[in-house]
Amino acid sequence: MSRVAMRLATVAVLAFLYVPIGTIALYAFNADRAQAWPIQRFTTEWFGAAAANGDLISAVVLSVQVGLGATFAAIVLGSLAALAIHRFSFFGRDGVSFLFVLPIALPGIVTGMALNATINTAAIGFSAFTVAVGHATFCIVIVFNNVIARLRRSSRSIEEASMDLGADTWQTFRYVTFPVVRTALLAGGLLAFALSFDEIVVTFFTAGTQETLPIWIYNQLFRATQRPIVNVAALFVIVVSIVPVYLAQRLSSDSTGVTAAR
Repeated sequence: MSRVAMRLATVAVLAFLYVPIGTIALYAFNADRAQAWPIQRFTTEWFGAAAANGDLISAVVLSVQVGLGATFAAIVLGSLAALAIHRFSFFGRDGVSFLFVLPIALPGIVTGMALNATINTAAIGFSAFTVAVGHATFCIVIVFNNVIARLRRSSRSIEEASMDLGADTWQTFRYVTFPVVRTALLAGGLLAFALSFDEIVVTFFTAGTQETLPIWIYNQLFRATQRPIVNVAALFVIVVSIVPVYLAQRLSSDSTGVTAAR
């Protein structure tokens, strides 16, 4: 009886999470512009209309550029921070570690307001660069958490053995440390890109007049003539988000890097 109850509870939770997403996916194939249930006719014509929409394509390109920029910054800074905090003991290390994790817990609107004020004060000007920097503030946390978790699972003795055998710092990192953390690093990068690609709150405060894909969707959402194309764009975001999250999950469960390094 308890097993049946658990299965029913699991199905209920999954339905709660994914029925709304499935509804949007179905509306992307709705032949009518109005969203009415049940759907009377299905079509794929809106996909062609979306592909021909120049503003939508520009928004997708900008989102990809911002996502790649934020991911690159997160991989570099997040991995360096994780290595520094894991390897060295210093006063306030736990506090510094907490400060690296804190941005992911801060409300996006607060982070966005802070970044907007900083950009205006510094007179930098809003651009794809400011959006990427804004996204990097929370993407760094993802990479940092992934890398430091992998480092804590690995033994420091393998690095010490490498240096005892005559390897310098760079050789030890290249042949010992990097193989240990590479899957965690890649998984963190994939998750960072997925978060950046569909981020809207921080983007709203750092993009100026530019439109990333989430902002374009928001701006077009309440225009009845654009609703079918918006549904297609939403389905595209769902697919783009699923792929890196799935790959990151597979990589996170892969302990090959640690095993090989031992």
